[in-house]
Amino acid sequence: MIRSVLIGLVAGMRAMTPLAAVSEAARRGTLPSDNGALPLLGHPLAAAGTKALAAGELWGDKLASAPDRIVPAGLAARLVTAGIAGAALAPRRQALLGAALGAGAATAAAYLTFGLRMRAMRRWGQTATGLVEDAVALGATRTIVGR
Repeated sequence: MIRSVLIGLVAGMRAMTPLAAVSEAARRGTLPSDNGALPLLGHPLAAAGTKALAAGELWGDKLASAPDRIVPAGLAARLVTAGIAGAALAPRRQALLGAALGAGAATAAAYLTFGLRMRAMRRWGQTATGLVEDAVALGATRTIVGR
């Protein structure tokens, strides 16, 4: 269940990255055999679509017009994607708990990382801080989901 919490923490920073990684792992068949992943996650179109959305989010985050992650739509996206990813990384019989843990962790991390990012942006700017946050999110996701 720890992976469900950890993937939720990453979703607090980047909503789509954890979902894209879990979808790709489901497509490749590298999730544990007793996982709570929705069958649709492993479909090639789902994997390609979530990767495209994740790439768009990584790019869009550097724009001055990017909305804050703590606006209602941003929080809702994080709740949904972290819940799906958290369930996928949990044992099948505990998928609902994995979803709840992932969603809860994403909400907490969204507020925590928002505050950190705002302070960092005042010193280093939006692009530099966004790139650092991207690297943290991508590295953590890769470690959590595995290859």
